[in-house]
Amino acid sequence: MSSVVEIEQAIAKLPREQFAELERWFDAERNRKWDLQIEEDARSGKLREAYKRLKEEGAGEPNIPLDDFLDDEKLS
Repeated sequence: MSSVVEIEQAIAKLPREQFAELERWFDAERNRKWDLQIEEDARSGKLREAYKRLKEEGAGEPNIPLDDFLDDEKLS
């Protein structure tokens, strides 16, 4: 398989139309993988724990910054 540098170089040489086509594909692929990650997290129980913690904070207004909440190792 090609290295990232080789892929980047090939992308840089694409005509505008092909670059736009690749961009659409990449966005769709990234969204597909994100959806799969959400599904995995839901099956594993990670989302239940996150929902429980948010509910405990009261009225959906967390007392900790969202980044700190998302980086919490308990959810990993």
